[in-house]
Amino acid sequence: MNQVQALAERTIAAPVDRVRAAVADYREVRPRILTAHYSEYEVRSGGTGAGTVVHWRFQATSKRVRDCLLDVSELSSGALVESDRNSTLVTTWTVEGNATTSTVRVATTWEGANGVKGFFERLFAPAGLKRVHDEQLANLAAEL
Repeated sequence: MNQVQALAERTIAAPVDRVRAAVADYREVRPRILTAHYSEYEVRSGGTGAGTVVHWRFQATSKRVRDCLLDVSELSSGALVESDRNSTLVTTWTVEGNATTSTVRVATTWEGANGVKGFFERLFAPAGLKRVHDEQLANLAAEL
């Protein structure tokens, strides 16, 4: 298996504390910033930051749909980590900044396929997922 990674970053004109709170809000804010790629969004437990369990279906392409059940944890840096129970998919949301501006980074990694299928996955999937992350970050900026 080969690790695949998709990264996106955006600077948002909002205080770091406000942005961190929005990113950690799985009940209100997070469903509003999702793209059309997501469906069946449901908070199963918790709802704010670490300890939250959330479910969604992610349709990457017309043929590729992932059923995700994610456990949310928090790193000592304050970054939120969403780990999928159904796969190797892990997404980390990092927010840094100050009283006026924040930078949000979204990094998703997973173990990709081997062989020809893996070659094409590593070639195309990161750019596709980056576009999804970019759209979510734009939605987050509009929300704030």
